[in-house]
Amino acid sequence: MTFKNLVIVESPTKAKTIDKYLGRNYKVVASKGHLRDLPKSRMGVDIENDFEPDYITIRGRGDTVKELRRLAKKAENVYLAADPDREGEAIAYHIGHLLKLDEDLENRVVFNEITKDAVKEAFKHPRKIDHDLVDAQQARRILDRVVGYSISPLLWKKIKSGLSAGRVQSTALKIIIDRENEIRNFKPEEYWTIPTKFKKGRSKFDASFYGVNGKKKALKSEADVKEIMEQLDLEQPFDVAKVTHSERRRNPNAPFTTSTLQQESANRLNFRTGKTMMIAQQLYEGVSVKGLGTIGLITYMRTDSTRISQSARNTAVNLITSEYGKEYVGKGTKTTSNSNAQDAHEAVRPSNPELKPDDIKESLSRDQFRLYSLIWGRFMASQMAPAVYDTQKVDITQNDVLFRANGSIIKFEGFLKVYPHAKSKDNILPEMVQGDTVKVDKMESEQHFTQPPARYNEASLVKTLEELGIGRPSTYAPTLETLRKRYYVKMVAKRFEPTELGEIVNNVMIEFFPEIVNADFTASMEGNLDEIEEGKLEWVNVLNDFYQSFEPELKHAEEEMEEIEIKDEPAGFDCPECGNAMVIKIGRYGKFYACSNFPDCRHTEAIVKKIGVTCPTCKKGDVIERKSKKNRIFYGCNRYPDCDFVSWDKPIARNCPKCDHYLTEKVTRKGSQVKCSNCDYKEDLV
Repeated sequence: MTFKNLVIVESPTKAKTIDKYLGRNYKVVASKGHLRDLPKSRMGVDIENDFEPDYITIRGRGDTVKELRRLAKKAENVYLAADPDREGEAIAYHIGHLLKLDEDLENRVVFNEITKDAVKEAFKHPRKIDHDLVDAQQARRILDRVVGYSISPLLWKKIKSGLSAGRVQSTALKIIIDRENEIRNFKPEEYWTIPTKFKKGRSKFDASFYGVNGKKKALKSEADVKEIMEQLDLEQPFDVAKVTHSERRRNPNAPFTTSTLQQESANRLNFRTGKTMMIAQQLYEGVSVKGLGTIGLITYMRTDSTRISQSARNTAVNLITSEYGKEYVGKGTKTTSNSNAQDAHEAVRPSNPELKPDDIKESLSRDQFRLYSLIWGRFMASQMAPAVYDTQKVDITQNDVLFRANGSIIKFEGFLKVYPHAKSKDNILPEMVQGDTVKVDKMESEQHFTQPPARYNEASLVKTLEELGIGRPSTYAPTLETLRKRYYVKMVAKRFEPTELGEIVNNVMIEFFPEIVNADFTASMEGNLDEIEEGKLEWVNVLNDFYQSFEPELKHAEEEMEEIEIKDEPAGFDCPECGNAMVIKIGRYGKFYACSNFPDCRHTEAIVKKIGVTCPTCKKGDVIERKSKKNRIFYGCNRYPDCDFVSWDKPIARNCPKCDHYLTEKVTRKGSQVKCSNCDYKEDLV
């Protein structure tokens, strides 16, 4: 087959999707990611010569380079259509270098969505390689290489092999450990509440103590509660002192950016950041949809902007009007674009909003459908009218003691029609007017203690990193994965808990490289990278300024850092193979038992943690805590493979009162729940 134009993209799926839009004069092929990079075996940066990078063809990619060169020689034009961001620009630049293409050629094609119209329009307006974008990517790559390849060998030498440090990684670790220290140092404070159930006629409703003489009062002790209770006569009616009716409007959120997509999918779908980005990439590059072929379902998923195109707005408005009525059309949420967001980027939205999730459900995997539904719903909601609530606030008094009840009911669903994730339950109060009386049905006092801040989960950590300006959305998933792989953190109840190894590394970094782990410094460096992208700063100057302060820290650490011995803990039993004492060691995947006579004896055992529950399947073995290949905790029978019982949720030592199957403890966003493994029975844990 002859062709006039060669188009090079990153992935085979993207190539397949684009190929059908361009026609017979185009051949679309995939580079399958980067073809050139810094070498893995050494730093590959000449610091003394203006940080000159020594790029090499990535091992195993030689055949791809040869094939692309062969195809390029046959084509009249070569177009570079990698993703529309810094990384994509760098991929296009390196491919152009390997193919010896003229840098003045206008052969760079970018599109924010993989649809027929967007792709064809993009090929009408090719441009030159944007060297500011390439420089920004190169500066980040070299900066992270210099930091990682300078500090990591020190950690290997002084602590243990296999450790690593990184500019964003080390700052994220410090944030996790700072939160852990807050929790350790937290001193709970006592407080009390007086939840009350009142009744008016046959209707009952909830209220709570508010204050005395119209002023809010905190109940800090049982004595405070006793004082209030002595003022009340529960046999007598309470007066309805004031009833306030109002209308509350709840506005929809803007369409997704990368980080808000990661946060919402973690909270709503229980997806890790890496899984979210992997599935979003599939939806962007193209999915085979019955009756339509392979099409891109969402716009580019790496963006900091909430802006949408006018055509997307028009499509959404027409769809909302036809499906729900004109009254459901909103003004559209206020759009923003951070300084680092490329102007060409839109929010993460459906490429064609008319493709409703249920219409294409059979063409998608379960996870693809769930994520597409989330993206579609959030985008459509952003273009809809606010939800309207009728609210009611009732002040109830007796002897100058004030209780308050709040009620609300949805008056107009608005955007909640398509985005029920944001829906809240109605709290309906009986009709009351000033001067009415109500009686106490039940009044109790409850003791509470203030709680420490929660450990970070993936969603809250991504939100914090974004708020502090640390890293960029595309870096969050690999950063969090690295922290887990190095065993600097472990996941406990889906939250980050630092390990002993993580705390040792963090302490060393704080002592010898305080600037690297400083959130303000890391954020300011991101700002510098943005200014390189905008052509306002030279990348070499930015790296020189950084290295002037980093080099003295590095020399000081090389001279002063002492070796830290991570002592093995006695295991309390002997090696079954050689009789020497077993010890507890820290490895890549956490702690394990090993023979103290290593390397002469290489016997090891996994540390088995029993949870005190008999296996509900075989009734013989014990349920133990295990870890998956991705370091996620699950539970299984210690008689495996004779018994194949497994559960992601922690079994507890009692059965369901409804169906007699085993119960599990499940951690949710609102706390812990006991749930049946078989039926709908559940109970909240206090």
